[in-house]
Amino acid sequence: MSASAETAAPDPGRRVFSSEAAMAIDETPSSIFSPWPDRLRHAAIILLAAGLGLTVLMTLGHLPVLHAAAVFVLIAAAALVPWRLHDAAASRDDVRTEDPVEAAAVNAIVAGMPDPAVLLDRAGRVIHLNAAASQLAPALRKNELAQFALRSPEIITALREAIATTQTRRATYLDQVPVDRWMELVITPVPVPTRFGGADKCMLMTFHDLTPLRRVEEMRADFVANASHELRTPLAALSGFIDTLQGPARDDAKARERFLSIMQAQAKRMARLIDDLLSLSRVELSAHVRPDALVDLVPIIRQVVDGLEPLARERQVEIEVDLPDPPVTIAGDREELLRLFENLIENALKYGASGGRIVVLLTNAAGIDGAPEYRVMVRDFGPGIAPEHLPRLTERFYRVDVGDSRAQGGTGLGLSLVKHILARHRGRLLIESVPKSGATFTACFPQLRPPTTD
Repeated sequence: MSASAETAAPDPGRRVFSSEAAMAIDETPSSIFSPWPDRLRHAAIILLAAGLGLTVLMTLGHLPVLHAAAVFVLIAAAALVPWRLHDAAASRDDVRTEDPVEAAAVNAIVAGMPDPAVLLDRAGRVIHLNAAASQLAPALRKNELAQFALRSPEIITALREAIATTQTRRATYLDQVPVDRWMELVITPVPVPTRFGGADKCMLMTFHDLTPLRRVEEMRADFVANASHELRTPLAALSGFIDTLQGPARDDAKARERFLSIMQAQAKRMARLIDDLLSLSRVELSAHVRPDALVDLVPIIRQVVDGLEPLARERQVEIEVDLPDPPVTIAGDREELLRLFENLIENALKYGASGGRIVVLLTNAAGIDGAPEYRVMVRDFGPGIAPEHLPRLTERFYRVDVGDSRAQGGTGLGLSLVKHILARHRGRLLIESVPKSGATFTACFPQLRPPTTD
């Protein structure tokens, strides 16, 4: 069978479409007006018919040429002007239905903001919001009113005022779910360009978490109040005794001697408090800088123990020291470490004196992450500390027994200073205590890593 025969006998099971078949299937009459819009096609047909009619009239001599031209212009205007008006109206409708801020760039900007951010239209409906805003207010939904999701009176008031006045509004409120947080809301009108060259005002809501600042402010206020109170007490005592010595006790030698001794003790207490405040301030300022000098813990601890021997004899407490013979070297600040061990051992002597002895022990151990560390344990056998006090012992000016602490000459800053010194040395403080069985304070220091050899 020839190729022509094969072509002429197509497979009956296969449907073959050619350009001619496609033309045959299209039942719409083809014309030069087919691709035109309906209204424009109708206008063209009217103009064609009018042109043919006017031409016939001019040929028969019934209509002058100028009159025919004028009539054609009028017919053309009547046919084309409605089409142009309809096209402009359709374009305006398209622009109205298209949200001018439904743009990828706007969405990307809102999504990229680090704080929770929500973009609203002038009616208060959500247009865009980022992940942080969804986490802050899970009830927020696109194309829904933000007032329904943000029920805080401060937010609703600020939003209504911003929409009504198109001016920036701020509001501070307390968010209590799931935890207490102080938040600041800023509503900023944002001009959005439109297709007609104007601008529409949208509302950008941003939320800022003020909780850390509030807590720092509260801590600062508490610190100033506590420090002022601690300084005011000895100052009041000094002022009262001075007035007494200048007045009724001017010529009383025995009273003068007793009052001067009390004044000296109060002055020393003030000096200790100021010294602790300055030390704590210095440690906090350099907390981000880890000490790099190499120091041996053993002689530092022995120096502190020797310096506190008079206090131990006065309190009738025996200090048992268990330190290794070889050097125990760490990266540290000698003066800060002296202050650290002075506070730990002095506290044990003062508050654990009833036990009759304290133990100072230096050992090796594994840290939380398994890395080796040195541990200096200071244990007393006194009354111990109740469990509810243990988490707060390192807070500034916190005391288990205020009267006993002041009687012992404490400032309430010793353990706070210990904690900050250990933090600067990248160490940690462990506190263990059982009532009536004493307390153990352990200072942990990371060991130096041996140099690596290539």
